[in-house]
Amino acid sequence: MNMADLAHNLRGELRLDEPMARHVSWRAGGHAKRFFKPADLADLQAFLPALVPEEPILFIGLGSNLLVRGDENGGGFDGTVVLTTPTVHGMTVEGNIVSAGAGVASPHVAKFAAKNHLAGAEWLAGVPGTIGGALAMNAGCYGTECWDQIVDCTTINRAGQLRTRAAADFDISYRHVAPKFDGDEWFVAGRFRFAPGDAVVAQARIKELLAKRMASQPLDKPNAGSTFRNPPGDHAARLIESCGLKGHAIGGAQVSMKHANFIINTGTASAADIESLIDHMQATVKSQTGVDLVREVRIVGNHA
Repeated sequence: MNMADLAHNLRGELRLDEPMARHVSWRAGGHAKRFFKPADLADLQAFLPALVPEEPILFIGLGSNLLVRGDENGGGFDGTVVLTTPTVHGMTVEGNIVSAGAGVASPHVAKFAAKNHLAGAEWLAGVPGTIGGALAMNAGCYGTECWDQIVDCTTINRAGQLRTRAAADFDISYRHVAPKFDGDEWFVAGRFRFAPGDAVVAQARIKELLAKRMASQPLDKPNAGSTFRNPPGDHAARLIESCGLKGHAIGGAQVSMKHANFIINTGTASAADIESLIDHMQATVKSQTGVDLVREVRIVGNHA
């Protein structure tokens, strides 16, 4: 099916040469060859089988953990980006089980669970991305990780088929989730098990965690959350700060003075500025401390 026919048969938005700076929290980066925002899950199921089997596909939510390389010298994303939104699969509750779509913002799940008198979801208020991203990277904070609470999840493959997957179907560890099965599948929803709780207590805890996040993170500037994973027994921010990197800048990208594991876009940063700063931070910490920091941020697109 050609693109004209495909677009005619879809209810969502299909765009070509889409600027990804509009869709990542750093507000920088190259273009995607094709960009699709499905109207709902059925629309997504109709879209995926129409793509050629070798087409690179990237699912995104709020773009809070993503950098798309610039277009210069073959950068950008030479494939299809699928934007998951809450309309693809919203939120429901049954007993102490909350089902949330991949496009639902994690803090919304925390608030939804609290409203329904469930406890244990409060930590999700500190996760800046969506449930799809949380599932894909085993997001966590304040002592809890996503897959600690997952009952099962729903995935979609290139044929548009939905499958229910359990934790046993994945290799899961700190900020790492890898399938044990063959073939491409992407998360479209997850089911969380929480404990019965007091709505007032849970809502107060959410407010407390959000205030803590506001006080410790540079939320007034475009950023992508934590740049690096915490190494065993230590914190990436402590290591970066110990190397004198707070405030260090390359172009419009700067290591935050508020939190050393955050890179902010001061207003003019390119994707190349941000990636160069990431590389510089890694190299400096390795040289001065011997610790190899592992990126938490995903970088896609060809190298210049």
